[in-house]
Formats: sequence, C-alpha cells, structure tokens
Amino acid sequence: MKLGKLLLAAILLAAIALFFALDLGQYLTLDFVQEQRAQLEAFHRENTFLTALLYFGVYVAVTALSLPGAAIMTLVGGAIFGLLWGTVIVSFASTIGATLAFLVARFLFRDQVQKKFGHYLKAVNEGVERDGVLYLFLLRLVPVFPFFVINLVMALTPMKALTFYLVSQVGMLAGTVVYVNAGTQLGQLESLGGILSPSLIGAFALLGIFPLIAQWIARFIKRRKVLKGWKKPKSFDRNLVVIGAGSAGLVTAYIAAAVKAKVTLIEKGDMGGDCLNTGCVPSKALIRSAHFMSDVKRHREFGVREASASVRVADVMERVKRVVETIEPHDSVERYEGLGVDVIKGEATITGPWSVEVDGRTLTTRHIVVATGARPFVPPIPGIEEVSYLTSDTLWEIRDDPGRLLVLGGGPIGCELSQSFRRLGTDVTVVEMEPRLLAVEDEDASAFVESALIDDGVRVLTGHRAVRFEVGEADGGDPSPGDPAESEDKGGGRAGVAVLQQGDDEVRVPFDTLLVAVGRRARVEGFGLEEVGVVTTREGRIETDDYLQTRVPTIYACGDCVGPHQFTHAASHQAWHAAVNSLFTNPFKRFKVDYRFLPHATFTDPELARVGLSEDEAKEKGTRYEVTRYDLSESDRAITDESARGMIKVLTVPGKDRILGVTIVGPHAGELLAEFTLAMKHGIGLNKLLGTIHTYPTLAEANKAVAGNWKKENAPERVLSWVERYHAWRRR
Repeated sequence: MKLGKLLLAAILLAAIALFFALDLGQYLTLDFVQEQRAQLEAFHRENTFLTALLYFGVYVAVTALSLPGAAIMTLVGGAIFGLLWGTVIVSFASTIGATLAFLVARFLFRDQVQKKFGHYLKAVNEGVERDGVLYLFLLRLVPVFPFFVINLVMALTPMKALTFYLVSQVGMLAGTVVYVNAGTQLGQLESLGGILSPSLIGAFALLGIFPLIAQWIARFIKRRKVLKGWKKPKSFDRNLVVIGAGSAGLVTAYIAAAVKAKVTLIEKGDMGGDCLNTGCVPSKALIRSAHFMSDVKRHREFGVREASASVRVADVMERVKRVVETIEPHDSVERYEGLGVDVIKGEATITGPWSVEVDGRTLTTRHIVVATGARPFVPPIPGIEEVSYLTSDTLWEIRDDPGRLLVLGGGPIGCELSQSFRRLGTDVTVVEMEPRLLAVEDEDASAFVESALIDDGVRVLTGHRAVRFEVGEADGGDPSPGDPAESEDKGGGRAGVAVLQQGDDEVRVPFDTLLVAVGRRARVEGFGLEEVGVVTTREGRIETDDYLQTRVPTIYACGDCVGPHQFTHAASHQAWHAAVNSLFTNPFKRFKVDYRFLPHATFTDPELARVGLSEDEAKEKGTRYEVTRYDLSESDRAITDESARGMIKVLTVPGKDRILGVTIVGPHAGELLAEFTLAMKHGIGLNKLLGTIHTYPTLAEANKAVAGNWKKENAPERVLSWVERYHAWRRR
C-alpha cells in the first residue's frame, strides 16, 4: 500500500512538474485562444469527434491534477462547441476530473489525516454524514472556495465517491451553464470593439449576479430541507416572539415595536435579566461603595488628617438592592407594554418553527428570537457541593459578613468582586489556574490589575488549580480567633478547605465562603430548541450564522446564549441585527454582525479596557504592528486625583496612523476608550486625534498625548533635517 501511494504521488508530482517546466499553461490562456481561434474552429469542423475527445481528455486532466486553467477551458468550450454541447462536455469532464482528484486525495491522505486528527475531525465527520450532501451542493452552487480545494477537503471525509460525483454533477451544472454561455459570446468576437456588445455584456452580467442567485437558491433549498415535516400556519398571530427579557431580548422587542411589528416578549424570571438583577448594575453599585471605603483609608494622600468609616455588608447590600430597584422601571413590564410590546410572564417552549407555547397557550409567529442569556458555570470539582458556594447570581442575597472569602476564578468577575470585598474589610483569596489574572489581556495590562489587588490586600494565587474541596478546617483543629465555631460559615454556606495544585505541590486554603466565578454558560436547555432542530456548539452555545440565524431559518438568537462576547453592549449590538434580519428578511440583503470594534472593560481600580487587537492577538494572527505607549503617571489630571497609575497602549499599522487596537489601564479607562472606539469605527487615525482639542485638565488629554507620542516616533526625519537647514539659513 505504501509503495503504491509513493508511486502514485511520484507520477502526479512528475506530471505537475512537467506542466510547469514546459510552460503548458500558456496554452490555457484567453490570449492564446483568441490568437488560435480560427485554427481551432477549422480543426473542429474537420475533426468534430476528435476535437471533442481531445478537449474532454485535457479538461479531465487539468481538473484531476488541480492545475490552473479550468475557467478558461470552460469559456473555450462555449466558444468552440456552443451552449448545448459545450455544457454537456464541460459538465461531465469537470465532474469526472473532480472525482478523480477526490479519489487520489482520499487514497493518499485520508487514512493518515483521520488517524492523526480524527479526534478533532469528529464533529466534521458527523456533520458530513448528517448533512454532507447539502454542504457539498451549496459549495458547488456558490463558488465561495476554489473547486479544487473542495475536492481535496471532501476526500478526507466519510462521503462516498458516488455521492460526491452525483452531487458535484448537479451542483456545478448552473455555474457551468453560465460560464459556457459567456464563452459562446467570446467566440463571436471579431474585434476588441465587440467586447462592448450587448450580448457579451449580458453574459458577464449573468456571471456577476450568479453568486447572488446561487446564494438565494442555496438558502431556499436549505430552508425547505430544515422545515420539511412542519406545518406552516396560514396566518400568524404576531410578527415576532422574543424569549428572554434580558439586555438582548429587551432591545429586540424594543426595535420590533418601534417599527410597528406585533411582538411578544416572554420572560419567566425578573425583567432586565442578569445585567440588571445579578450582573452589571449590582456589581457596579458594590464597586462604588468599595471605592469610597478605599478613599477613606487613603485620606492622608488627599491631605485629610483624620477620616474613618465603618461598614457592614448588610448595609452595602441594601444599597445595592436600592440601586437595582431604582433602575428597574427602565426594564419593567409597564414600560415595554407602553412601548407596544405584548409582555407575558411565563415559561416558553418552542413547539415548532412558527409556534411557541407559554403556560398552555400556543402563539404563532413568523419568526422567533431566542435571548435566554447565560448562567454561572460551576465546575465539577470533587466536594464542591458539600461545602456549598455562592455565584454571581446568588451573591447578592448575603447579608452577613462572609468571613474568609475564597474566590475561584481570576477573570473580570472574580477580579472585580475580590477587590471590592477586600476594600469592604473581608479577607479575600483569589485562585486562578492560569499563570496570571485576566489571561485574555496582555501581560503588561493584567499586571497592573494584579498589583492593585495585592496592594489592597487580596491574596492572589495564580497558577493554582482547585482539585477538591473538603468540609472543615485545614488542620482539623479548633477554629482560629474570628472564625466560626461551627462548620456553618458566616455567609450561609459551609466552611471548608480548598485543595489546590501548583505544579507538584499541594496547597490547602481554608475558607468560610466560596464564590465561584469561573465563567458563564449559555442557557439552552428547556426551551425546545433541540426538538425543532436548533443545534449548539461545542461550547454549549446556540449555533448561528453571521446574521444570527440558527439552523432553523425562522429562529434567530442573540445575547449571551450565542456569544462569543458575553457583554451587555454586545447583546444589544446583536439584538439590533437579530431584530432587523428577522423582521425584514429578504433574499439578497441581510446585515452581518461586526465585532471588530467591540469594546470591553473590567471595572477594577484601575480599570482595564480594550478595543480591537491586543498584542498577544496580533502576534497570534501574524499581524504586523507598532506599539505606542503613554504612562498615566504623566497625566496632570491623574496626578491631581491621586490616581496616576496605568497606561494607554495603541497598536497601529507600521508607518501609518491607522489604529489596530487600544488597551487602557487606569482611572475611567472605560470612558477613555470610547474615543478610540469611535476613531476605529470611522477610520479616524492618530493624526486627526492629535489635531482634536481636548479640555484641560481632563484624563481624556491622555488620548491626545499618546497620539503625540506616536507622531514623535514617526517623525519624518529627512524632512525635518531640511527644515532645520531652512531655519539656519533664515538666521543668517
């Protein structure tokens, strides 16, 4: 077998090498065909069958060897044989050649590839077995990828050769007709002036719009396949049903009502979702109280001789509750009903592509938008259920001092809450299995945050992985002074010990309250998604295309249940696209979600905010860049505010002022980032930023300052040397 593969590979390589060595590609160009058109037509008239046979053989060889020139040969086929026979010959020759390439690639590579990467290709293999015919048909119909790539890739999958041949024959037929038809017009050219003939313009116009028509046909076929077996209502009760009244669902319903669509919003829990009730709003209220306590402790830095404050967790949590209640009317049932949204409090189940059941009542709708959000992920670590734990959802119910707080997870949620509780007087340890906190950010940026947490008194254990939890004290003895006398902790759970692994060492950390903050998982169960054919990704999120349409064409999804960015503003951004694409769906125009200029921030002190590429991402993608920095210790306003720590780091295209990404660490970094987000979105470079007047003294001046640093680093030295000579001459 190995000898056969080596022999076949040698023959193929020799044939390809011979093709390029003899420059045979010159005979597969439009110029050559135009020059030899008369001779080719004469030879065809005298040797009709032989011409067709030779053309057929060459076409099969070209496609089987994946050589360049197939497109030109298709045009030649139309020019020589006409539309009917040209289509027949090209259709069979191209399909046979593609199948030969498929078989050769399978013989040479499939076993090795599947053996080495079979684990990673499992999902691909299952997808091909389930929908391979449709995938191949769509790829043939819509020429997104070169056909020779499709031949090679499909050879590595379990698809049968006969299936590949038949689907390719049918799928490539439409494109073949279009190209051959264009070739018939080329064959009629007598001069260059003929290029502008109406028939030729029409042929190339057909080539231009063919991908659009093909995409529409492909979507139509896919839609019919997915919806097969479901009975479509003759009419609909409403235009849109939105499931979930978090950020994504509220914005979707708002937009639908604003454009006068009949929309129903279903929510089984609290209006406002995680952001209002357990996420953004309560956490920022907590952070503000903690920041105040930090300023009191730093009173001497502000020239205040005496200042003190005492704090109780219960009082802070009551303030957090009051803040949430103040904002609640913005997301209330009454407000949205006033906007024209039909709001139903209940549990929704999708019963079909056009129907949703809620509390025994069936609603029919033209489209459905799923915006069910996410919930805290609790890792299956042995013993975690025995010690009990809090999450970002349940944390806000505590009223007692949490005692020794162990925070599992050093991402944005873990860092924000760790610092806040420490500033409120709680003993805090944060555990992160990655080598550093905020691992998705650049190391120099996350180092600022880690240093700030340590300065506040947080015990930071990076590179530590929790392997199990045990109930009771670490040494099994009596509780130390200030610890609970029982195994019940002050936060309402059970005191315990976290057993951590750092390399080969085992570390035991006793705690009274455990806060799990290792991430969030999409809510996808219990809504009937799987029953109607909506699929999820490996990460457990709802799978959508770039337009937020699921596999079921009448169902869209947005927000944290989709990801990949679980931010409130990302959910709102997606919601606009889900609403517009579902309400105004048409064959040719849809709106693709663009995440390139999506900002995000971690609200520690100092804050960390970013938009666009980080340095790590730029390196990973192989993107060339320049880095310009500005140290916030030089900012006059930061100095006056006693917050002069942090930086602004801007990545630009080498030698140009176009911004690729910005990372800011410092006070109000989230607000400072907005100017850069606007600049990137609208193509404004650092030169124009430098030319913009900024109020003095403000932190925003730092944005202009970093633009100034870029200008210094990219100063035109040659021009400046001539300017220096000019000024020297003027002094004479």
